[in-house]
Amino acid sequence: MFVRVKSTPNSPRKSVQIVQSVRKADKVSQKIVRYVGVAMDDDELEKLKMLAESIKIKLEAAEQELLFSPEALAKSNKKRESQKGKKGKETEEDYKVNLKDIEEQQRVVSGIHDIYGKLFDESGYARVIPKPARHKATVQLFKDIVLARIANPKSKMATVDMLEENYGITLNLERVYQMMDKLDDKAIERLNNISYGNTAGLFGQKINLVLFDCTTLYFESFKEDEFKRHGYSKDLKFNQPQVLLALMVTREGLPLGYEAFAGDTYEGHTIIPAIKKLKSKHNIDKVIIVADAAMFNKDNIEALESMESEKYEYVIGSRIKSLPKALKDKILNHGNYTEICEEYKIAQFDYKGRRLIVSYSEDRARKDAKDRDKAIERIRKKLKKVKNLKEYLSNYGYKKYIKVQGESKVELDVVKIQKDREWDGLHGTITNSMELSNEEVVAQYHNLWQVENAFRVTKHDLRVRPIFHWKPRRVKAHLAISFAAYSLVKHLEYRVKLQYKKISPEKIRRMLINVQTSILYNKKKKIRYGLPSKMTTDARKIYDILKIRRYCTPYIIEKM
Repeated sequence: MFVRVKSTPNSPRKSVQIVQSVRKADKVSQKIVRYVGVAMDDDELEKLKMLAESIKIKLEAAEQELLFSPEALAKSNKKRESQKGKKGKETEEDYKVNLKDIEEQQRVVSGIHDIYGKLFDESGYARVIPKPARHKATVQLFKDIVLARIANPKSKMATVDMLEENYGITLNLERVYQMMDKLDDKAIERLNNISYGNTAGLFGQKINLVLFDCTTLYFESFKEDEFKRHGYSKDLKFNQPQVLLALMVTREGLPLGYEAFAGDTYEGHTIIPAIKKLKSKHNIDKVIIVADAAMFNKDNIEALESMESEKYEYVIGSRIKSLPKALKDKILNHGNYTEICEEYKIAQFDYKGRRLIVSYSEDRARKDAKDRDKAIERIRKKLKKVKNLKEYLSNYGYKKYIKVQGESKVELDVVKIQKDREWDGLHGTITNSMELSNEEVVAQYHNLWQVENAFRVTKHDLRVRPIFHWKPRRVKAHLAISFAAYSLVKHLEYRVKLQYKKISPEKIRRMLINVQTSILYNKKKKIRYGLPSKMTTDARKIYDILKIRRYCTPYIIEKM
């Protein structure tokens, strides 16, 4: 097999295909094995070629013996030609029915297991479980729970009930917990390695940009241990223990790995060990670390810059309002800026031998002004109702724009508001890179929204929080399941966007949940039929992308 690019005459369109040479008699011809997509420019072409190479490797590996036999109806889309009754072959008479004899026994959601089930197998996540060929039942449990988290995130107990009710999958809760206990530190390391390999395979094994961020995950518990600790909570759950989750992704939001830390760990202390571990395990030539200002303190920056042999470069957010006055005066002088395009300009300053890039955007300035005006309006309304000084001093959003007159009089601080207005539209970034242009530095930092989006997907779409497990090993297993689910979600989103169009993970999830099969039973003939639901155009395209064939006509499941 090899990847072929075909051009269209007098058009920028270029088709990317996976083809195989086939010999017939004395002639060798080329057969298209997989149509990958159409590129309209060089950037799209490069991404499609990388994706094609990744798919080719999986296709070649699939020629070997598969670990799994075909799954039950709820877990994969059976080929129609393999649907045979238990007591002999199908006949035309079997399909002649009186509707009064038909009853629906069950409605099974098949789309999630069809699509994400195949992606799970292709991704190699069966290897997360030790000796998967020996522990097929445990692998299947792991797979079912990961897919259930994508379909409808719930507690493990609720997940077991949901799988049986909606997917026709009966699981034993105790066995689910036994499976989770196999997701130990070594299994989690395998999960990270497999995930990194899947992502690196899409980019020719070359990863040179790592986006890094942390978030906190709280527990429905008030008891601490060596892992669940009280700390600064981004969810404002300060009275509940938490863990700290560090996530590393590419600029496309594809997963590179994750690390979990005790809940009282300062997030700035996570980046060095996490990046060093990632770099030591994989052949990464050069890393540009992109993170927000909270990740970097003086010690972190000095530690990164002292490791010259590691070639660490960073792009980090800067708290420009806290810089020395002389530098702040230069930042506020718009005469120091170069216009890049209409309503957008950039300036570069020296800060302790590092490059400080400050950008100014009219759009950002309008948003900053709008947000401040809303905050001020809320304060005005509150000042009319509440006179208690503590109500204002305990809230940073209020304290920022007020002043106290005498012992207890609170009023808006016009001078503070005016000074804050001067910073509208400005954003600072610090880097030690001497190769990136000012525009590239700003663009790299803006890629950080992918990590924020990753946390949005994990926290909200996959509902990784709150966590209902208490034992540290079960908490780590829960995070591993959630990370595996996130990886499948992002890889499918990436492939759909590259080969079809952009569709959000949540829209894909809802779409696949609506791909269902009704199990109908003929009471008179004692035949059980499968009736597939109608599919949308987008759902059909996703099936086509993964080369999954799904019939939309009734078929016989079994003859009693």
